Parts: sequence; structure tokens; C-alpha cells
Amino acid sequence: MKHQNMKKKSGQAMVEYIIIVVIVAIAAISVFGIFGDRIQSMVSGATEELGGDGGSTTSSEDFLKGIGD
Repeated sequence: MKHQNMKKKSGQAMVEYIIIVVIVAIAAISVFGIFGDRIQSMVSGATEELGGDGGSTTSSEDFLKGIGD
């Protein structure tokens, strides 16, 4: 009986960790969706300073629309 109760608690902890990971992932996607253009311009500026190519100029909104297609 004790072993079964321990297994239940372990499963409950795993579900809690999964929920936390999902919440963090949703938050990260939201932040990148909101600030994606700003982040892209910062990275583009950094690559240009280092002598690389600035890359594409696709906005985050267009990028996210393209994912859904």
C-alpha cells in the first residue's frame, strides 16, 4: 500500500513539472511573438557588426503566419 501511494505522488510530481514546462513554453512563445521584430533587428545588427549577412527581413507576424500554412 505504501509503495502504491509513493508511485501516485511521483506521478503527481511529474504532471506538475509538465504543467510548469508548458506554461514556460507558452510564455516564451508569447514573448518572442511580441518582441520578435525587436529581437530580430538586434541579432541582425550584431551579425552585421561582425561582418556577416543581416539575413531575411521577415517580420515575426509573417513568420508565425507561415508556420500555420
